[in-house]
Amino acid sequence: MTETTRAAVIHAAHDLRIEPFAVPETGPHDVRVRVLAGGICGSDLHYFNHGGFGTVRVREPMVLGHEVAGVVEAVGSAVTRVRQGDKVAVNPSLPCGHCRFCLMGMANHCLDMRFYGSAMRFPHVQGGFRDTLVCDESQAIPADMPAERAAFAEPLSVCLHAARQAGNLLGARVLVTGAGPIGALCGMAARHGGAREIVATDLMDAPLAVMRRVAADHTLNLRTNPDALAPFAADKGAFDVVFECSGSGAALAGALPVARPGAVIVQVGLGGGEASVPLNMLVAKEISLRGTFRFHEEFALAVDVLARGAMDVSPLLTETLPLAEAERAFRLASDRTQAMKVQIAFSG
Repeated sequence: MTETTRAAVIHAAHDLRIEPFAVPETGPHDVRVRVLAGGICGSDLHYFNHGGFGTVRVREPMVLGHEVAGVVEAVGSAVTRVRQGDKVAVNPSLPCGHCRFCLMGMANHCLDMRFYGSAMRFPHVQGGFRDTLVCDESQAIPADMPAERAAFAEPLSVCLHAARQAGNLLGARVLVTGAGPIGALCGMAARHGGAREIVATDLMDAPLAVMRRVAADHTLNLRTNPDALAPFAADKGAFDVVFECSGSGAALAGALPVARPGAVIVQVGLGGGEASVPLNMLVAKEISLRGTFRFHEEFALAVDVLARGAMDVSPLLTETLPLAEAERAFRLASDRTQAMKVQIAFSG
């Protein structure tokens, strides 16, 4: 008889169900994980609220979630990195290891990437919001810390990769546009990298208040004060680095006047479509505009940073709800006036 576990399965927009889901056999190189905590990400919210994002649509029932951590229940016969009882953070990325980008050291651009909870390929890659998960040994990273902290490893990895794209942050003046979980973690990564001043912008006060607790020296609400950034445009701009985390074309355009000549703008947020960029200013100020996509080796670094307590992510965790209340958790996570990061608690 096939063993099943509970899982949070999306069928269409606003159609999230807790259903039985088959537990795969544990192969020689596999690790069976009892999931304890899972964070709801922006992409999860896109699937929940809209059935997908851009051209990516849910075409079959899919288990959501890719920010998960738990305890090893069993290991395959060839596994050497972890053993039963170990606490682990689960890396949702499984690159092929042999395509041209993997061989170039760019595994985050793998041509055959399998990423948990993603409808980018069909059949979809089922996600981690389930009580029991079987993953490849390479994905189970030892994480000696509470599961709710270890579950931040994935979003922090995204931000550590973005910080790497930014280059040297030592002594930098940094602007973060968009103060959601990714913006907050980018600010924390910048501070960890030696930034001397961090300014954050958003359209809501609630996330800005959290941003002040974890990273920002100054916060600006551009809805109540649209010209709040204007003083930073003096003398060709004040900021050495900009992390654009909102995915808004207006935010990107607004960052150019306040970025100094030679500054780096890292586009972290994914917007709903095309964005206009004032090319004359980009060229005249010799600004570098860089994309950033997922992560690879940064995942292990994120686990280490969190395990050592080098970054305190606890102020970002708004609430934890049980799997049985997953729909309420998703609705809460969708409300930026109330929530920063919402996690789901699985079988304890």
